[in-house]
Amino acid sequence: MTEAVKKKVKKEKIPRVAMPEQEADVRNKNFLEVPTGYTTEMAVIEAKRCLQCKKPGCVAGCPVSVDIPGFIQLIREEKFTESIRNLWGKNSLPAVCGRVCPQEIQCEGLCILAKKGDPVAIGNLERFAADWERENGTGELPPTAEPTGKKVAVVGSGPSGLTVAGDLIVKGHDVSVLEAFHKPGGVLVYGIPEFRLPKAIVAQEVNFLERLGVNVECNAVVGRTVSLDELFEEGYDAIYLGVGAGLPRFMNIPGENLVGILSANEYLTRANLMKAYKFPEVDTPIPIGKNVVVLGAGNVAMDSARTALRLGADKVQIVYRRSRQEMPARTAEIHHAEEEGIEFFLLTNPIEYLGDENGRLTGMTCLQMELGEPDDSGRRRPVPIEGSEFHMDCDLCIVAVGSGANPLLTASTPDLKLNKWGYIEADQETGKTYKRGVWAGGDIVTGAATVILAMGAGRKAADSIHDFLTLGW
Repeated sequence: MTEAVKKKVKKEKIPRVAMPEQEADVRNKNFLEVPTGYTTEMAVIEAKRCLQCKKPGCVAGCPVSVDIPGFIQLIREEKFTESIRNLWGKNSLPAVCGRVCPQEIQCEGLCILAKKGDPVAIGNLERFAADWERENGTGELPPTAEPTGKKVAVVGSGPSGLTVAGDLIVKGHDVSVLEAFHKPGGVLVYGIPEFRLPKAIVAQEVNFLERLGVNVECNAVVGRTVSLDELFEEGYDAIYLGVGAGLPRFMNIPGENLVGILSANEYLTRANLMKAYKFPEVDTPIPIGKNVVVLGAGNVAMDSARTALRLGADKVQIVYRRSRQEMPARTAEIHHAEEEGIEFFLLTNPIEYLGDENGRLTGMTCLQMELGEPDDSGRRRPVPIEGSEFHMDCDLCIVAVGSGANPLLTASTPDLKLNKWGYIEADQETGKTYKRGVWAGGDIVTGAATVILAMGAGRKAADSIHDFLTLGW
C-alpha cells in the first residue's frame, strides 16, 4: 500500500463530526438557532476527513463552483482568514449557504466518501469559516477592480440579487440594490425562520456588500414607484431582476374563505420579517392556532409547522398527498420537525374545509391516497382511494403548496417576455431577457427553487452583465 493510499484510508476512518444543536424539547419552545456551530477543534478534525481529490465531484455539484477542497484545506491548516477569503472568491453569502443549502444533494452528495459512508460536512465547514470571520476577523475586505463608470440596478435583494451585486461591485461597477420591503434579504428574511437562519446573519452578509460599496435602497417597489425604462433614463447601464416568486398559491377547494386559512407566504412574512416571533417586544398580529395543520411537505411547510409549534400550538400536523419518499424538504428539516413533535399525515389530501356558524375554521375533510404512475415532475402521481374520506380537526391551516411568479414588476413591463406561468423568459446560461440591457434570474425565472440555485443564476448573469458593460451586448 502506497503512502498516499495509507493517508486516504486513515482520513476515511475519521467519523463525521456532528454539529451540536439544542435538544428538541428545548428548541421547540424558542426561536434560537437549532445547530450551535462547530468549535475550532471540531472544524479542524472534520476538515481532515477531506481527501483533497484531484477531480473533486463536490465542486461540480456546487452551483457557484466554490473551491471546496481549497477552503477546507485552509481550515485544516487553521488558516481561517485565508479560508473565508477563498470562499468569498466564489460565494458572497457563505454564512447563509452554510446554513440553508441542500448540501446533501449537491456538493456533499458527490463527495467520494459518501459512496461508503458519511460525506465531508462541507456545509458545516462553510458556516464555520463565515462565523469565525464574523466573530474574530479584522473586517478586511477583498480587493475590488478600478471603477468602470458603469451603473447597474439590481431589483430585489434575495440570494440571486445579492450575488449579482457582490460579483459586479468587485469588478469595478457601481451597483444599487432596490428592495421593495423595508429590510434587505428577500426570502432570506421574510421566508426563513430565525431558528434556521438568524436575521443578524443576513444583515451581516448585506453589510459586507455595503462595505464593498453596494448601495442598498429599501421601500423601492420597481414597477410601481419607478419603471425599468425610467431606471435606464436615470443613467443605469444594465438591470438585473431578482424579484422572486412570492405570489401565494391555494388549493381552490370548498371553504377556502373561512377565517383561519392563510398562505405560508403571509404567515412566514408576519413571523419573520415583521418579527411576530418576538411578541410581546414586537406586537405584529399573527394567528395563533392550538390545533394547526400545514399543507405541503417542502422546506416552506417545515418552516411553517415548526414556527406554529414555537408560537404556542398544542399540536401541529403536516398533511401531504404523496409518500415520505416524495417529500421535497431537506432531510435535515424533516428530521428536526419530527424530533420536535410534529406529526405527519402522508398520502392524505384535503378536499373541503369545514367551519362553524361564525365562519371560522374547525376542520377539514380529507381523502386517503395511493401512488400511481409518475407525473411530469417525475414523482408518482397520488390517486384518491374511493370511500376513504375522514375528518381532521384544526383551527388554523397554513397552505404551503408552492407559490407563483410575482406579477408586480412584470405586469408593468410589457416588453419582457413571459412564459405561460408568468415567469420571465431568460437565457439559461446568461440570464439575458428579451429586453435589451435587462437580465433576470432566480425564482422569477425558474419558479420556486433553492437559495444556492438562485445564487448560481446570479453568478452567470453577473458574468454576462460584466461582458456587456465591457464588450457590448
